[in-house]
Amino acid sequence: MQVENHKEEVPFAHYEEKFRELSPADVTERLSAAKWDGKAFTVKLLGREFVIAHPAYAITATDGGPLPPLPTQTFLLRYLLEGKDTPWNGAWKTFREMPWGELYIKPYTGRVLTRAAFTFGTRLDAFRAAAEKMGAKPVNHGDAGYQFELVLGYQMQILAWAGDEEFPPNAQVLYSDNFAGGFAPEDRVVAGDILISTVKSNM
Repeated sequence: MQVENHKEEVPFAHYEEKFRELSPADVTERLSAAKWDGKAFTVKLLGREFVIAHPAYAITATDGGPLPPLPTQTFLLRYLLEGKDTPWNGAWKTFREMPWGELYIKPYTGRVLTRAAFTFGTRLDAFRAAAEKMGAKPVNHGDAGYQFELVLGYQMQILAWAGDEEFPPNAQVLYSDNFAGGFAPEDRVVAGDILISTVKSNM
């Protein structure tokens, strides 16, 4: 019997249908990061380039590597459907500091911050190696910290602290301030989830 994952498949199917009706001209007007060749969009996510055919959805990775999981593909569809170029003013914000952050902070903490703390704070050397493999820039915060470009113009940082006998490991994720206007709060949650999963897969 086929097992269906409705939590992932239903949202993906919804945005895939909306994607069919999408105007490529509208996308390229809103997003300088999305390149259109008449048949497909090319977008880069965390350093990997993906080709997304339109109007009939299909995705391939230009590096020949594995395709992203369905939630990440849904995120890319939402990015093409709703994303826009928003300038970065050079400041960093926590998730809580952005619009609607307080409302989403509980699920965000469990899904992103706690997971990052126990994934990276317990294995700092592996975290450093994975971040450097991905081309991330080291930052002088935390016991280990790195800056990543999620998509063109949108930066994220992971800061990790090792635990000791008195305190458990800890982590913080920072967003370039343009995330506040460029992404919906639920997409900011997913962005954190995608970043942690991608770094973890490189450890």
